[in-house]
Amino acid sequence: MPKVDVAAVPERKGSGYPAPYDKAAKDRVRQRLGDAGGLTDFGVNRLQLPPGAWSSQRHWHSHEDEFVYVLSGEVVVVTDAGEQILRAGDCAAFPKNEPNGHHLINKSSSIAVCLEVGTRLPALDATIYPDIDLYFDPKSASYTHKDGTPYATD
Repeated sequence: MPKVDVAAVPERKGSGYPAPYDKAAKDRVRQRLGDAGGLTDFGVNRLQLPPGAWSSQRHWHSHEDEFVYVLSGEVVVVTDAGEQILRAGDCAAFPKNEPNGHHLINKSSSIAVCLEVGTRLPALDATIYPDIDLYFDPKSASYTHKDGTPYATD
């Protein structure tokens, strides 16, 4: 069984969201552990959230299941039902095509570390952001306004 050297996996800070939606997740740090291990059917990320950071904008996926497991620290998962605290050892699941927007926020005073696991169907999966004018279009593989208009690029 090949061991993934987590320390050697590049860290990606921030998000690919267009402004101004990128600000809430600007301090998150992800390491693509599944990619480092050669996985292609599902992704596994190590997510670090410093105090105040968001994992993402609140969203749901049309074709991808998501699962989060808290390794250390504490996060708040925000869904249509409200907020729930997740601590080390807790987990949450988000089935595909269930329109219940979700994201994690670190409201604590220390870094939280989570594993994110998700299906990979980029050619099919639309990502819907219920609270803001943002949509991820699988056809163009880019973020657009909900009406399909592309965001201006710098």
